[in-house]
Amino acid sequence: MTSRLRVAAAQYPIEFLRDWAHYAAKIDCWIGEAANAGAGMLLFPEYFSMELASLFAPEVYGSLSAQLHALQDLLPGFLQLFADQARKNKASICAGSFPVRVGDGTFHNRSYLFHPDGRSEFQEKLQMTRFENEQWLIEAGTEIRTFATEFGRIGIAICYDSEFPLIARRQVEAGADIVLVPSCTDTLAGYWRVRVGSQARALENQCYVVHSSTVGSAPWSPAVDVNIGAAAVYTPIDRGFPDDGVLASGTLNAGQWVYADLDLAAIADVRRNGQVFNYRDWGGQSRLPDRAD
Repeated sequence: MTSRLRVAAAQYPIEFLRDWAHYAAKIDCWIGEAANAGAGMLLFPEYFSMELASLFAPEVYGSLSAQLHALQDLLPGFLQLFADQARKNKASICAGSFPVRVGDGTFHNRSYLFHPDGRSEFQEKLQMTRFENEQWLIEAGTEIRTFATEFGRIGIAICYDSEFPLIARRQVEAGADIVLVPSCTDTLAGYWRVRVGSQARALENQCYVVHSSTVGSAPWSPAVDVNIGAAAVYTPIDRGFPDDGVLASGTLNAGQWVYADLDLAAIADVRRNGQVFNYRDWGGQSRLPDRAD
């Protein structure tokens, strides 16, 4: 297992696409840039795939329901594109998320992880926002997963999932030292909720959390019309790590990659020799009273 890893987290601009070739060229350019910078793991944001809806007629991309159904025709090409890119660049790529129709006809928000050999696995979003629940009608998944990579096990907590401690905790307890957080937020407050949640997960689990965000304006899209955020990599707040727990952070709302070099041996060391033992002491909460008087 490799203990050192360069990660790349995208601040990905949502655009109106001319055709599929335009999209494929854009993805090739983005991934090529990160691979040339030495990144072995790349993270794209939640719902970055929604710019694909612009390939359809206005009555489709302007409808929350119609775009979900139409996008299913593009899913095989999407999966093939990222599998090919993972093989070509010998990199692990988390392709943000894509709304996928499952067997019962409902839609789940699914994040695919592509391995360097082109294989893919996925994590579905577990906690849905009000917009997803009440307007878009995208339903929650039910399974918390981790994924074996050459860098050890990783977890994926999609956007709002990062705000719930037990999801990341289950992933870390299953061996994940890195949690990927693909996000899509349309307000500054939403961005900060995900950022604060992600930093809290890094603190309490003494792990790395990598956060990616959509950026830019897409007035043609009722799903991703406004995108506000920045990518970052968060760490434990302890000896050997940044005092503020921020290893790298991008410029708010700029289209860019954010890079950071991770040392996974440092995670094992801080859990053994840190000033505090957040990871180890999690179980101590069970000794607390059931209620506060």
